Amino acid sequence: MRIGRLGSLLCSAVACSAVALLAATPHLRHLADITGEAPSALRIPLLPGSRLKLPARTSAAHPPAMLGPGRIHRGFYIAPAVMHPSHVTFVAGHHGVVSLQRVGLVAQPPRSQSFLAVASYDSGIVLHNPQSFAPLGLLAIGGAPSDVAIGGNGEIVAGNTDGSTLTLVRRSPWRVRRIAGVPLTDEVVLTPNGTIFASLRNASDGQGMLISIAPNGQRRRIETGATAEGLAYDPARHIVYVGNVNDGTVLAVNARTLTPLRRIRAVPRVFGLALSPHGNLLYAVANQSRQQFDHRGYVVAIDLRARHPRIVARSRPMTFPVDVAVSPKGRRIFVTDEQRDIVNVLNAATLIAVHAPLSTCRIPWKPAVDALRGRLYIPCAGADRIDVFSLRTLRRVPGAPFRTGGYPLAVAIWNAPKPLRTAHAR
Repeated sequence: MRIGRLGSLLCSAVACSAVALLAATPHLRHLADITGEAPSALRIPLLPGSRLKLPARTSAAHPPAMLGPGRIHRGFYIAPAVMHPSHVTFVAGHHGVVSLQRVGLVAQPPRSQSFLAVASYDSGIVLHNPQSFAPLGLLAIGGAPSDVAIGGNGEIVAGNTDGSTLTLVRRSPWRVRRIAGVPLTDEVVLTPNGTIFASLRNASDGQGMLISIAPNGQRRRIETGATAEGLAYDPARHIVYVGNVNDGTVLAVNARTLTPLRRIRAVPRVFGLALSPHGNLLYAVANQSRQQFDHRGYVVAIDLRARHPRIVARSRPMTFPVDVAVSPKGRRIFVTDEQRDIVNVLNAATLIAVHAPLSTCRIPWKPAVDALRGRLYIPCAGADRIDVFSLRTLRRVPGAPFRTGGYPLAVAIWNAPKPLRTAHAR
């Protein structure tokens, strides 16, 4: 049900009764009662193409009235394109209680705008200004993203880890596309030529899968092992590495044909993966803790140059390591520990600590490195914040940690290219 701008249309019986109830009772409920979105999503205005899911009890028997632009379609509110900051107000009546919430709307960032994209499990994809860390807008995807990737032209891709739809955002012009048939996505990669790779945790009788989606829509799939999660992509050799948590292996896959190249015995509960800059070493995190698995976790370096890849370095035990990132020159790696709320800083060759652990916010997850700005980004799922450290000094940068959407799990960076300067004749 839709109501146009206030005063422009006559309201329906349901909407009018809800508005009448507003005058009779001060009992107003949170937007979560209308859209199902987490409170952390409400602070950030919606970007065009956002999809807010409406709970069945409000979207079917008691659909909300909508005051402002946009539309409701099949249980979702679809945010429209706007030229200037705007808002939409939802009103719903249910069992004598009225819910009322105003949600901001904002235009998409210009093509020249650099941004950080945060995969917020509770909210969607939150875009931030990389200088001020101010939010630019929220792209609600109608589901829960666990990862986000950015392509060579600034395109954004994210999967729904609890559903079966990928969201792909084109930038020029801004266009949000839903790609169905991609269930239980964990991590995503977007290559420079626009091909999407996604690890699917449990897509076929307990087996995880890797799916590729070419720019022309062509799809390929391959079973990888038990519970596919971590991904690492080698663009020079056109290889995708897929970590299979529940069988402790990594499958190397030809990125062009999606055929298996070799299976690598890695570590128990292989979770986060990362490649060295030259692609010769693969870092794999054993996501274990003594409390849950009777063994502490660690990280290993696997030499990929041999015919039979082998572990050439292993770190000291860690409390509960999650994921790993590599410094731009490949000299250090950064491993997050979700139980101790720290980031381990290790020598990339020996995996020996070269700096005291960086104290960060609660439940640090998948780290990301920005080589251009010399920064390390740490999404803190338990704090709804992103921590930021200088790669040079390993000190927290001013303004960090900054607030983002609910339960952030990953960060992707888009540094917009600078416009070319042309010489003008006098």
